[in-house]
Amino acid sequence: METAKNKHLTIGMDEDIPFGQAVLLGLQHVLAMDVYVPPFIIATAVAMTSSDASGLIQSTFLGAGIASLIQVLFFLKLPVCQGPSFVPVGAIIGIYFGAKGMDTVLGASIVGALAVILLGFTGIYKYIVRHFIPTIVSGTIIMIVGLTLLPTAFSSNIYPATETLSANQNMLLAAITAAILILFSMLGDYFPGLGKYFRISSVIIALVIGTVIASFMGGVDFQSVADAPLFSLPRLAFVNYGIHFDVSAILTMLVIYMVLLAETTGTWYAVSSVIEEPVTDEQINKGVIGEGLGCLVAAMVGTTPVTGYSTNAGIISITGVASKKVFVMASCWFILLSFIGKLSALIHAVPSSVIGGVFAVVCVIILLSGFRVIKNQEFSERELYIIGVPLIIAIGLLFMPTEIKESAPQFLQYLLDSPIALSAIAAIVMNKLIPEKKMHQ
Repeated sequence: METAKNKHLTIGMDEDIPFGQAVLLGLQHVLAMDVYVPPFIIATAVAMTSSDASGLIQSTFLGAGIASLIQVLFFLKLPVCQGPSFVPVGAIIGIYFGAKGMDTVLGASIVGALAVILLGFTGIYKYIVRHFIPTIVSGTIIMIVGLTLLPTAFSSNIYPATETLSANQNMLLAAITAAILILFSMLGDYFPGLGKYFRISSVIIALVIGTVIASFMGGVDFQSVADAPLFSLPRLAFVNYGIHFDVSAILTMLVIYMVLLAETTGTWYAVSSVIEEPVTDEQINKGVIGEGLGCLVAAMVGTTPVTGYSTNAGIISITGVASKKVFVMASCWFILLSFIGKLSALIHAVPSSVIGGVFAVVCVIILLSGFRVIKNQEFSERELYIIGVPLIIAIGLLFMPTEIKESAPQFLQYLLDSPIALSAIAAIVMNKLIPEKKMHQ
């Protein structure tokens, strides 16, 4: 049995762990990933009925589970889960309204997924990564991923008041949950025996304790769990939706998929950095094929494109567990949740501020993982600009007023909604445009 070579890991990537432990650790990845948010945003924006919205969320769980198994077991073979990408949300809403329905969204998604698969089979993307994404760029992209996700923890999870919890209570819950997460994670460093198990389970311990505290505040409503059906089916393509191909929607989605690949490449490097295992050219090629197949499956089961989640890299760093068996179990949880309504409702009952407390810590870990990648680079003025300017662009896009975005052409709006992609492109372009200083003998 291979043991963890990385001193930061408790359990290595190819190390086996007991089934029960893998099930528990897989669940904490599922809880922390917050995958229901993109379909919830889409369903709300296009005014889906309650049953259609529930069906889309269940389809998203099913797509995420199958796509994750495809990547972990057969293609990328890294400890990472697939989930619905935030990148295409704006484009999907636009296509839905412009083409009247999910049929056209799914048709465009299928064509885009096939294009991604072709890109992997031809090896073109491997060439792009090797020549355009060196260490300085990949580390910057990882930092950007953490930086751009962090405000979401506050704006979407922590600050908004709910019917049962005020903004002040939400902030208190988030702070308590984050503190519990850090406490139990650090116990593994100070107490190598029992503390190791606390570190491994730190995410789920924080979520459970945070939810219990929230229930004492009156912030947890289990009525939705009681009302949810025990068994229900997701909405599927060819069963609940038709498939329609529209040229404009397809062209839009092709661009979105290229942006999505930039996002998922950052995730691969983030995971690679945490487990201290380099991503090979062959893995990148296979990962792109797996990404395309995962997105194709997602479209076939009636949901939106999926991507690797950087959240997993943060959780691996916190818990020290990188075993791929955990991610297989997480995939199985997703598939199970897609059919069992009460389990989905139970996860949805965890207060958003509790999830936000965990998510904020995870985002910072991702950001610092990027810094760890580039810390050994020589920092001349050239490198400072390559790192700094994309960070400026990312922050600028995060705080760009809505009216400015809406005044841009529709095609450009899709890109402005993706600070990760535009900042990554800026880092790549600057690395190529700014000449390296020649060393004089």
